[in-house]
Amino acid sequence: MMINYNHTVSVFLILSLGIFKLGSCYENQSQTNNVTVKCIQSEREALVSFKAGVNGKLSSWVGEDCCQWKGVECDNESGHVIKLNLSNPAGRHRRFDYFERVTNSPCRWCSKANPRGWRRSLLGDVNKSLSGEISPYLGNLSSLTHLDLEGNYNLSTRNLDWVSSLSSLEYLYMGGVKINHTKADWLHAINMLPSLLELSLYSCELKHLPSSLTSLTFTSLRVLDLSYNPFNTSIPQWLFKLTSLASLDLTFSNQGGKILDSFGRLGNLKYLYLGGNHFYGSIPDSIGYLSSLKELDLSYNEMNGTIPESFGQLSELVKLYLLENSWEGVITEAQLMNLTRLEEFVLTTNNRSQPLVFNVKYDWRPPFKLKILHLESCLIGPKFPKWLQVQSELTYVILKNVEIKGTIPEEWFSMISSNLTHLDLSNNQIKGNLPHQLVFPNVTKLFLQSNLFSGPIPSNISDLMPSLQYLDLSENHLYGKIPLSISKIKDLNILVLRRNNLSGELPHHWNESQMGLRVVDISYNNICGKIPSSMGFLGNLFILVLSNNNLSGEIPSSLQNCSIVSMDFGGNRLSGNLPSLIESDIFMLRLRSNLFSGIIPRKWCNLYKLRILDLAQNNLFGGIPDCFNNFTAMVDHNTFGYKPIENYTEKAYIVTKGREYEYDRTLQFVTYIDLSGNSLTGGIPIQITSLTRLGTLNLSMNHLIGSIPKNIGNMRWLETLDLSNNSLFGPIPGSMSSLTFLVHLNISFNNLTGRIPSGNQLQTLNDATIYKGNPLLCGSPLPTKCPRDETSDGPTITNVDDKQDGDDYERIWFYASIGLGFAVGFWSVCGTILLKKSWRHCYFRFCDHIKDKIVLLIALKVVHLKRKFGLEKS
Repeated sequence: MMINYNHTVSVFLILSLGIFKLGSCYENQSQTNNVTVKCIQSEREALVSFKAGVNGKLSSWVGEDCCQWKGVECDNESGHVIKLNLSNPAGRHRRFDYFERVTNSPCRWCSKANPRGWRRSLLGDVNKSLSGEISPYLGNLSSLTHLDLEGNYNLSTRNLDWVSSLSSLEYLYMGGVKINHTKADWLHAINMLPSLLELSLYSCELKHLPSSLTSLTFTSLRVLDLSYNPFNTSIPQWLFKLTSLASLDLTFSNQGGKILDSFGRLGNLKYLYLGGNHFYGSIPDSIGYLSSLKELDLSYNEMNGTIPESFGQLSELVKLYLLENSWEGVITEAQLMNLTRLEEFVLTTNNRSQPLVFNVKYDWRPPFKLKILHLESCLIGPKFPKWLQVQSELTYVILKNVEIKGTIPEEWFSMISSNLTHLDLSNNQIKGNLPHQLVFPNVTKLFLQSNLFSGPIPSNISDLMPSLQYLDLSENHLYGKIPLSISKIKDLNILVLRRNNLSGELPHHWNESQMGLRVVDISYNNICGKIPSSMGFLGNLFILVLSNNNLSGEIPSSLQNCSIVSMDFGGNRLSGNLPSLIESDIFMLRLRSNLFSGIIPRKWCNLYKLRILDLAQNNLFGGIPDCFNNFTAMVDHNTFGYKPIENYTEKAYIVTKGREYEYDRTLQFVTYIDLSGNSLTGGIPIQITSLTRLGTLNLSMNHLIGSIPKNIGNMRWLETLDLSNNSLFGPIPGSMSSLTFLVHLNISFNNLTGRIPSGNQLQTLNDATIYKGNPLLCGSPLPTKCPRDETSDGPTITNVDDKQDGDDYERIWFYASIGLGFAVGFWSVCGTILLKKSWRHCYFRFCDHIKDKIVLLIALKVVHLKRKFGLEKS
């Protein structure tokens, strides 16, 4: 019993002691939690110094305790600042998915050599970001582990020396901050951070990337983003020592050279982005060692080799982007057979001489289920392969210029119709009718141009594809009427039906619900009737191309309600007066080959952005307005046409250099005036010579009179000048020899006179037909010589205005002096004889004496000749 008692007492004492200890711990913890930890004074001063140097969203930084300030996080025990997050979400860099990469990327217009374009493209979205200069006192936050200033594009720092003091830093995000380092020492500052795990310095305008480091301390780095910096170098060797890297982004960083086998050392890589650089050659075989790789982007480089079989070892690969390179060789099942997780496969090539060929068995079934497929300018045809027919989960398909011929199974369309959002089968030789029964409820973009599709457009297209935004069926063999239901597709943005055999009238029921419609191109068909006035409801209509049809009637005045910058109605039977009210931002106005009459409206002189004016082959009369010098886009080379529209390339035929050319992507750079084939009268306005950037001026086949403006040489960008078949008179201005870009000249069949100027570019225009039909012209290249040329060994060359003007003055003074001399001489002699009798008698006696001497001389000469030839009678 004693033992049990003692044992019980011992247990009781132990339990009591334990409860007491537990209570003490709880009390101490409660006291700890109730203590408010304030920030360190020196660190608060560092933050205040930072705030003083920047402008932006730091108005909440007030009060003594900086740990309560927005974006600041302190350690609960020490009070040291450990995190500072002042990033700007609107400007933060993120990896673009495929759709943004191809269509909506802010930098899709940026040049490889100009990564700053990326920086500028985002500035409009970061107005609320921080601006100013980072204080180096930020380096006093010695316990900082996380620093995020990303997306502040108006923020800068003189250098990164202050960063080297943050020895505990693990996460450094400064993407978008301008770093003004003139040398490569920014990396030495980073190399002082042994704990660094993630580093983001995209778009920091860094220009130097050291090729070597004596020692590497941040070997634990897992994420490195140096994209959009103009380094102009090759990948440094020290980078391959970062064997812990899981993500490497060098997109648009101006890197060059071959992609080295050394990448095979980075076995932990999951994300590798090398797009938008100058890499060339083949993908190295060592790519197969990156067995953890999930995303690979080699787009927009200069690679011209093959895709190795080791690609087949990338079993974890989900996204593969190989856009815009010069791939060649063959792809077989070996490169694709183990890519079981592949969802996005994008490959385009610009190698036309040796295109990439898919050489797989027709009935091969791949292990992957693709969601995005983009193959362009490679060979997968002629039959539509089985490995594509089994892809049932596709949402985005581009099979452009891949040599597919024949028909595509309707079963494939049926299988993907419910999920499909984008379909592009353009530039192939696909036959058959458009599906009339299948519903594609989610398709927003349908591109079937440049194929052999035939038959009518489905009459219920608005029911089959209610979400359509882009519809391009151009350059096929479609016939029938344009369905009225097209005008019921509310979200339609671009409608292109160019070059088919469509007939009937244009739909009449356009309405305000289609305010998103920006482009209508129905050119080169057999459309008849009038232009419907209901098109005036399309307030955002940007481009309207109805050329080369059989349209008649007048241009409806309601079109002035649209925002048209390009209007092409050429090659129809439109009539009436030219519309006086035209959108002031219009870039191209092409109305040639119609039946328009009347005068050119003077109100058009306000079209300061106009670059192409084509009114040729109409019935216009009156004079050429003297205010064409207001077309400032033909003067200022910095004023171009409209910004290119996504997924649409406008085409127009321009008559220049004596021929008709089709312009598409370069159309916005053309400057052109063609008023030929009308009944215009009056002279050529001198103001037109102010259009110094005009490339083509054609005023031929009119009734123009007067002289060619003397300062026509000011139009120094002229390539084509045609003034033929008019009634122009006077000399050809010598300044015409200053037109150094002139390659086509025609001033035939006028009434021009004088010497043909020579010198400079005119020396190369030695075709006599240029000047034909001007009988009073002389000089090379005409066979008619000028008067001076008949008495001189060589031609007299007049090649500039001041020289010709000098000759004109000399000629005037010469003839004036002759007349003056004759008058003075005549009256000084004859006048004296008439007035003075003694002089008159003397003059006539002198004449009689001379006459007698001449008669005697002749008589003696005759006698002498008779004796010489024995003719004198005996």
